[in-house]
Amino acid sequence: MIQRPGFCFLLAVFLLNGLHSANGQNKYITGDFSGLTFEQFARKVESVTPYRFYYRVSDLDSVLIQVNVSDASLGAVLKQIFYNSNFHFAIDSMDHVFVIRRATIQTDLPADFFDRQKKTNDSLKVVADDIWEEPVKKEKLQSSIENKLFEIGARTSNSAKSNIITGYVRDGKNGEALSGVAVYIDTPSVATLTNQFGYYVLTLPGGRHTLRISGAGMKETRRQIILNGDGKLNVDLENDVVSLKTVIVVSERRSNVMSTQMGMDKLNIKTIKQVPVLLGESDVLRVVLTLPGVTTAGEASTGFNVRGGSVDQNLILFNDATIYNPSHLFGLFSAFNPDVIKNVELYKSAIPEKYGGRLSSVLDVSTRDGNSKKISGSGGIGPLTSKLTIEGPIIKEKTSFIVAGRTTYSNWILKKVPDDFYRNSRASFYDVNLQLTHTINTKNSLYLTAYTSSDQFNLNNDTTYKYTNTNFNIKWKHNFNNKLVGVFTGGLDYYKYNVSANKNPVTAYRLNFDIKQYHFRSDFNYQINQDHALNFGFNSIHYQLQPGTYQPFHQQSLVIPDKVPTEQALESAIYLGDKYTISPKLSVNIGMRYSLFNYLGPRDVYTYIEGLPRNENNIKDTLAYSSGKSIQNYHGPEYRISARYAISDQSSVKLSYNTLLQYIHMLSNTTSISPTDTWKLSDPAIKPQRGYQFSVGYYRNFAASNIETSVEVYYKNMKNYLDYKSNAVLLMNHHIETDVISTKERHTEPS
Repeated sequence: MIQRPGFCFLLAVFLLNGLHSANGQNKYITGDFSGLTFEQFARKVESVTPYRFYYRVSDLDSVLIQVNVSDASLGAVLKQIFYNSNFHFAIDSMDHVFVIRRATIQTDLPADFFDRQKKTNDSLKVVADDIWEEPVKKEKLQSSIENKLFEIGARTSNSAKSNIITGYVRDGKNGEALSGVAVYIDTPSVATLTNQFGYYVLTLPGGRHTLRISGAGMKETRRQIILNGDGKLNVDLENDVVSLKTVIVVSERRSNVMSTQMGMDKLNIKTIKQVPVLLGESDVLRVVLTLPGVTTAGEASTGFNVRGGSVDQNLILFNDATIYNPSHLFGLFSAFNPDVIKNVELYKSAIPEKYGGRLSSVLDVSTRDGNSKKISGSGGIGPLTSKLTIEGPIIKEKTSFIVAGRTTYSNWILKKVPDDFYRNSRASFYDVNLQLTHTINTKNSLYLTAYTSSDQFNLNNDTTYKYTNTNFNIKWKHNFNNKLVGVFTGGLDYYKYNVSANKNPVTAYRLNFDIKQYHFRSDFNYQINQDHALNFGFNSIHYQLQPGTYQPFHQQSLVIPDKVPTEQALESAIYLGDKYTISPKLSVNIGMRYSLFNYLGPRDVYTYIEGLPRNENNIKDTLAYSSGKSIQNYHGPEYRISARYAISDQSSVKLSYNTLLQYIHMLSNTTSISPTDTWKLSDPAIKPQRGYQFSVGYYRNFAASNIETSVEVYYKNMKNYLDYKSNAVLLMNHHIETDVISTKERHTEPS
């Protein structure tokens, strides 16, 4: 319902649109409206007539209607309702009904109106000034927009049918897209959450609704809408700053109970920064280690294990780019700068069908888009690190950027330590993040992200370790229509490490390893209706893996050069998922992902004598494959099934079943991530890992959903898990298949 701050504005509208008296209407109404509020009466009339009401809710919230009419005009009915009261109404030629308290509505132009045009214009200017000077304070402006009626879509004879309303929810301060914000109406109960771009899709019956929008750390707001057809409505939210000694952060209430998703933890940067930290630096992965089912892979490491899985079975994504080593400075810091992070999602079970390639979990980290309204920045100096972040618009509210960097001065600190071991050691790192966001039009947006990091250290010896991450991708989001949204992403992920020693000129060497992957993915969401949505898409990764090169450090070195042949492979997958709400109590999510892995040449493949131990002495033949030639193919379906049954509004039972395939393996002789870990692609001798997980959970909220509780029980089975023989050589091994063992089966379950 459109709310206007005063009678003067309505008077100007009436004069410009040529209003006439309500008594001239010849439309008739029949019905018993006894016991209805005025809002209920207005909705009932709007549902059977072309009339649309405009009024201030707070003025009429105490009006109780007691009328029973038959074939009466709307003007007569309103006269009866407002008899002997201070309410006045008018109906224009477009069937708009205006109701105002105390003031009388003038519907006729003065006889000398055109002779006094200048004076009238001056009067109207004063009216406009009065209107827009009043809601200067944010509280008044917020109240005004919450009571304003937004008319969505064109009015048609079928406006009562279900229609789709879409839009973006953003931070009103900086224009940042807000994900995970609840958008809903109470009657009928229909709700959705915004995606990573702050975009929502809601299917509602035509007519008047009160749309409510709420998110963690943001002030809840509402919008009065009248839905005539498909349309868009964007919403800005204000930060909720509570001046209390104790602050309770409430996330999306009831979403943990009512969604089919289980085994998923979602964190935003506000939550992450509330967790006590070491050395004053908020750390994403340290917070992840506090979540249920997650354990540390070792001291001074940011590697983690999820539900009994190994470190390499976790897919770590940073804006859809794969991060192979997410740690800095011996694991004291994670690779993610907290000043640019927006959301962190960890999937431990019921992994969405769009993700694949790992058995245990998916950690999806996304960054902010940057302030689209003004230039701003922040910085900090800590005991070990310094950081600086700058963000702002390139084209205001159309193109924005955010760039952030961190570095350490630990080398300077180590030189000041009295102990010789530390004083002669070196350790340093830096990382840089960049994101550009450009809105082409209402249907198209572009996102460009880049990330690079570098670590270098040696521990009181001549061996220096160095490793770097480099990631780049570009993303295009396109709204085909209100029901179909597509996101297309392409990019490059590159990880390498270098180990060198040059103290002894004769044995000085340099050891290198790197993995490069080009990736492309297309993801689509098709909203059939509010209870039925399809997710489908395609993705592909081309791996180029250099297992190792061993070279002399300089010309005086007598080290013999060596190089392990390069590996290549193509991993592709298509997926389809169906989210369906069968009833208010029962919802299901059924999906399937079909993946295909091609191990490619150029490569020499060794075959071994059957029945004998696999070692170099038992090589039977060597098969040579040319570049691009398919050497070995693996493929198979991956099933994703989950369901939720609501016991009540505050409790539910969920179950899920996942099958997954993993085609790349980490070779390591440590329990945690180290700079000398290498990665190996599946080949004719090393099969892909397979995983199966079944989970059952009970979810219950207390105290008006301010307290969330859940209990999950799971069973996980893994096959073709890699282990190592005694005295296995993992670096510069031309026959790595002779030193690894593929275990047939491994079970994990909660203790």
